[in-house]
Amino acid sequence: MAFTLTSPAFENGGSIPVKYTCDGDRKLSPALAWSGSPEGTRAFALVMDDPDIPSVVRESRGIDAFDHWVLFNIPADITEIPEDDGVGTAGLNSAGTGGYTGPCPPPEYEPHEHRYIFTLYALSSPLTLSAGATKKDVLGALAPVTLGKAELIGRYSRK
Repeated sequence: MAFTLTSPAFENGGSIPVKYTCDGDRKLSPALAWSGSPEGTRAFALVMDDPDIPSVVRESRGIDAFDHWVLFNIPADITEIPEDDGVGTAGLNSAGTGGYTGPCPPPEYEPHEHRYIFTLYALSSPLTLSAGATKKDVLGALAPVTLGKAELIGRYSRK
């Protein structure tokens, strides 16, 4: 069985509903669910980022993507994250806060519609990081213990 990540709020490649964005409730995260995790999975890590940020943001912040959500040490017996719930340990997003921050592409820059990539990693062991770790910290720590990954892509454009 393939390792898959889905959301009841939107289809892969579909639009993220307004209520999960800065035009709704910026801190309300969509529900996610997964199945087919690899054998030996002992924890999960989740990263949601926006690779379509404007070049002015890339240059001024020195980043390649805006990190909207970083979670790690999600227990292996969990197969879903309910709406507005951050199971596991929260890392820091690019806004400098722990937890979820919703899509908010700046309307004055192209492209107007951005992709938001949710990547769930199945891990052979929990990560030895503290709350507030960055995406860079998490990706560095998970590299040697990653058993598989699943992606879900949502899109959003400001109205």
